[in-house]
Amino acid sequence: MNGLHILGTGRAVPDQIVTNDDLARRVDTNDEWIVARTGIRERRFAREGESLTQFTVAAARQALERAGLKPEDIGLCITATVTSDRLFPSQACLIHQELGLPEDCPAFDLSAGCTGFLYAMETAAAMLPRMSRPYALLVGGELLSRIIDMDDRSTCILFGDGAGAAVVESTETGWYSVLGTRGNRDVLWAWGPGPERPYLHMDGQGVFQFALKTVPQVAKQLLEKAGMDKEQVDWYVPHQANHRIVESVAKRLKMPLDRFYENMDRYGNTSAGSIPIALDEMAEKGLVKKGQWVMCLGFGAGLTWGGALFQW
Repeated sequence: MNGLHILGTGRAVPDQIVTNDDLARRVDTNDEWIVARTGIRERRFAREGESLTQFTVAAARQALERAGLKPEDIGLCITATVTSDRLFPSQACLIHQELGLPEDCPAFDLSAGCTGFLYAMETAAAMLPRMSRPYALLVGGELLSRIIDMDDRSTCILFGDGAGAAVVESTETGWYSVLGTRGNRDVLWAWGPGPERPYLHMDGQGVFQFALKTVPQVAKQLLEKAGMDKEQVDWYVPHQANHRIVESVAKRLKMPLDRFYENMDRYGNTSAGSIPIALDEMAEKGLVKKGQWVMCLGFGAGLTWGGALFQW
């Protein structure tokens, strides 16, 4: 089965930090309440005039540099997002233009909510062997502050802005994946396009229960596919939605929480950006090392879910 090997990662986030205390001045909430229920202490919001393009391009440039490659080496560009700068052309096409990628390099977006980056990885694994060049640029990024109702305390406390990227090559070993969908329009959604600004709506308890049931199942499916034991996985990298979800998943898998990487306390939920941002932080800190096994686990609007187990 075709898979991917990550050659380099990158990330870019706004410099504007919004703390829980900042939000408490807008809605009826407080730092203690938010931290206890989500683990989130702060998040990043883009400033007026900043674009998703500038963050996705910055993350992509960093990933290319760390991979030791140039834009002309890329044979495929996929972006996972639900907040593209334009309805069309796609965010991937905007990145393509800014980076000057080759004209025979296909570029397109994927909309799979918070699972988007994992969908992009699986799509690249299937397509890359047929492309004219052996490397793909995968980007996950959002400016969710654009679609948050800042008067809705159930959602405005959760989400943030940011982008992560990875440059990958095709491989035939060390890769296992799972993807799934259960169509549901009433758990996590935003209307649009239309004349009015779309706002994000969420059934928080519905998302919580969905994640608790689905994520451990995905982890077990990946281990079965790989013929591996859970202790052989060096790092679990879950979608950064809620600390209580991560904690519950770790308990259900009977694995120590310190094997699960978390950074939602600083970024909140960046949707499709959360997993690539986390991977880049881990690589930068030297936490993930060559030869280690990494399991990424995602879930999001759709409802979608997915997982990838691969060797770094």
